[in-house]
Amino acid sequence: MSDARRAFAAHPLAAFVATGFGSGLSPAMPGTAGSVVGLVLGALLVRTLASHATSLGLSVGLLTSGLVVGLVGVFAAEPVCRTLGAEDPGCVTIDEVSGQLIACAAIPLLPPLHAGPVWAVWLAAFGLFRFFDVVKPWPIHRIQDLPGGWGVVADDVAGGVAAAAVLLGGGWLAARLGWI
Repeated sequence: MSDARRAFAAHPLAAFVATGFGSGLSPAMPGTAGSVVGLVLGALLVRTLASHATSLGLSVGLLTSGLVVGLVGVFAAEPVCRTLGAEDPGCVTIDEVSGQLIACAAIPLLPPLHAGPVWAVWLAAFGLFRFFDVVKPWPIHRIQDLPGGWGVVADDVAGGVAAAAVLLGGGWLAARLGWI
């Protein structure tokens, strides 16, 4: 926590953004807390725009939001990482917010659920993103070697894309098998 105080003292706005709007200050599992922020933001975005946009429009909106948050996160993470003297400190969770929004971009493209609650799909997006964020299979693992804020954020963007792809593939398969 003293590290976070130092970052907030040196760069208050960048630290607020880099910590995923404060979620990175969670005493337990800050990355998961950042993902929850991304999940909630995604659900709020879909709920707000659902009556005004097509499923493709909602999906593009979530994807774009995730990419914009990620880009802002690159520049917010840089000074925080420098101040803390770490490549990817645990309190920097804007990357999880970005990656989770990208993972959620698949949800509006899934076939309508007939056999289960919609929240289960949101939980699946959450679980898949956390899997790719923690395990970082190839080539995601290599992406984190990019310098500065790019390395902090880009691997989570890739994890979000991978989670969205698996969610879409799983939804397609479930529809083909008649499960949904």
